[in-house]
Amino acid sequence: MTGEPAGTPYWEPSELPPQPQLHGVVTADVAVVGAGLAGLSCAYHLAERAPGLDIAVLDAEQPAAGASGRGTGLLGPRAGPAVDRAVRRFGPRTARRMHRASERAVRDVLDLCARLDVPCGLRPGEQLMATRSAAGLIALARRARACRDIGLDVPVLTPAGIRDRVGVPYRAALLHRPAATLDPAALTCALARACADRGVRFYGRSPLLALRPGDLVGPELVLPHGRLYAGQAVLAVNSAAQALDLPVGTVLPVEVYALATEPLSASAYDELGGRAGHSVVDAVALAPYFRLLPDRGLVAGGGAATLPSGLGAPG
Repeated sequence: MTGEPAGTPYWEPSELPPQPQLHGVVTADVAVVGAGLAGLSCAYHLAERAPGLDIAVLDAEQPAAGASGRGTGLLGPRAGPAVDRAVRRFGPRTARRMHRASERAVRDVLDLCARLDVPCGLRPGEQLMATRSAAGLIALARRARACRDIGLDVPVLTPAGIRDRVGVPYRAALLHRPAATLDPAALTCALARACADRGVRFYGRSPLLALRPGDLVGPELVLPHGRLYAGQAVLAVNSAAQALDLPVGTVLPVEVYALATEPLSASAYDELGGRAGHSVVDAVALAPYFRLLPDRGLVAGGGAATLPSGLGAPG
């Protein structure tokens, strides 16, 4: 994320390892920039597979301060463009491998949660890609056909099949498995603690200002109060990549919003499939989606995305 996130996150960050601000000249075998889920997962697996590797994690604020502490906690398969577009863009073999990899990624997160033994509100369930609109029906039909053609097990649900799961009058849905919902801030903070237990060092309030080729080996990371020389650097900075002049193509940061409700009535919670832990994502881009919380609350999002101020474009 770039800039100061708006609103108050529903998820409360938990205990974190010490994160002094980086001052002076520091070295590391690997520098990971960005203490969100992507950066911390990278640091965790590096430390696990190569004990003794000197790893430093830097963040402009602290773990879970950005999108990883403000997400809605939906865990489900699908990576990149919709499967029908992936087939057209990359071919059927690559599209199938992409989807299979996303299914493995979900299982890997479920396994990671079990190994970390963190109370992150994890609830395995199903994820419905559903629609009530004509445009959504067309999009779902294309995706269902593409899944069938490349041998993916993504069943189509009729209105009756949807009602068996959630009491919302959708016209059709694709059923994605495996899937789950969880508390993303709790998982992010647990990853940070697990990294620290494996010897990973943290530097907070240390935004990356510039990345330069090092004099000897590896890059030089320029920070407000010092420099870090690393053998290798991993930049897990989300939409800040463009501000750092990284070669990632065109990146347009947008602001999207979600809200969390007070606990629903027991009947409403059951009607929306709360006991089973289902989540629902609309097939139309930026259309509403929702998931239920263990405390009977509901998280819902969707609607128009806006450009952050300062980009010279209307909302």
